Order: sequence, then C-alpha cells, then structure tokens
Amino acid sequence: MSVLDMFSLEGKVAIVTGASSGLGVAFAQALAEAGADVALGARRLDRLDETKELVRSTGRRALAVATDVADPESCLNLVEATMLEFDRVDILVNNAGIGTAVPATRETVEEFRQVIDVNLNGAYWMAQACGRAMGRGSSIVNISSVLGLTTAGLPQAAYSASKAALIGLTRDLAQQWTGRKGIRVNAIAPGFFASEMTEQFQPGYLDLMMQRVVAGRMGDPRELAATLVWLVSEAGGYVTGQTIVVDGGVSIT
Repeated sequence: MSVLDMFSLEGKVAIVTGASSGLGVAFAQALAEAGADVALGARRLDRLDETKELVRSTGRRALAVATDVADPESCLNLVEATMLEFDRVDILVNNAGIGTAVPATRETVEEFRQVIDVNLNGAYWMAQACGRAMGRGSSIVNISSVLGLTTAGLPQAAYSASKAALIGLTRDLAQQWTGRKGIRVNAIAPGFFASEMTEQFQPGYLDLMMQRVVAGRMGDPRELAATLVWLVSEAGGYVTGQTIVVDGGVSIT
C-alpha cells in the first residue's frame, strides 16, 4: 500500500451530524471524495437533501435522516437507519453544534442547557450508539473548537465549556474503546472558518480576531476537511485520544 492509498476511505461508511450547512457539508463532501458512503444527520431535512445530492455527485451513496442529537432516541434512529441502508458504520463525525453569546450573569438556564445538550450530550449519545455498532478499525471524531482551549473576546461560557468538555470526553472514550473495541476516538479543534456561527458575529469582530491569527487569514473549510480525512483513514491509524488544533496559530498567541 502506498502512502496515498492510506488516505482512501473506499468501502467505508461515515455518519456526519450537523450536515445541513457549513463545515458539516464540507466534511460530508470530503469523506465522499475519499471514497466513503455517507449518512447525513441534522434537524433541517430540506437542507440535508442538498448535501445528499452533493455526496451523490461524487459517485458515492448518501442517506439523509432528520436528527436531533439532543434526543438519544433520535441518535439511535440515525445509527439504525445507517445500518439498515449500508450494513455498517465505520466513521462518526460529531459535528452538530450551536452557540450563544450571552453574558454569564444574563444567560438563562434554558440557554445554557440547550448548548450543553447539543454540543456535549449529543456527541455522547451519538458516540454511544455508534460504539455499539462499529467494528475494529472504526474512528470517531468530535468537532471541538479552539474556544475549548482559549478565549476569543466573546461571552461564550456555555459554548466554551461544551467544547472543552468534548476534549475530555474524547480522551476517555479513546481510553475505553481503542484497545478493547478497536475504535479510535479523536477531536479536531478548529479556529475561525466560515460557518453559520461566524456569520452571526458582530461587525468588525473577525477583523479584530485576525490580529491573533498567525497565518493572517481565516481557514478554508477544505483544509479542515482534509485533516478529518487523514484522521479517520489508515494514514491516521496510530492516532487516538488526541485533539488536533487547526486554527492558523490562534492558540499560540
């Protein structure tokens, strides 16, 4: 096998949550281009159909399932539908996420819990459901954030806490499952990439943050997706329990 062959996902089946927009679309497309069939989960089924067609345009099979990751039963339904359609699950990308920018003294119980329910609990329910179905050689990637490692001038207690917790969850699941079940578990911590969340930032915020980015620019979603493909492929086969920071240098400033 050549080095390039090690990046192939031919014959693999991936699940991507939060696949209706932004980075989730980029992840789904990249996995398909690398050879995987892809099951897509998100709450907005109409938007999922667009991602499904994008995956199919690469020649791979696609399945779209309306999914609310905050609901454990919905997570089970996505995994069961994937097994019924493709008869296997090899890759899980826990990408579904939401954020708030509410000062800590004004954030409501409901606002905080909603972020934790989606970003942290939802990732756990998906990992749990997939962990029961996956075979040896499988891979789970939790999409954390550089805000799980540093701050960025916005009041994002719930979001930052959820993304930091994902890093801890990643380590523990890797310890539990890599040796015993053959399932690698890693996290990616993106910096600033174009997404629905960055579109909601106040005017001028990203320009200010670019002063902290050593690379001097926002990231290209394809760069992040390429990191994902490496991590879930045989090329990343000796990596587990790690958080791969892809942030243009924000975390070192």
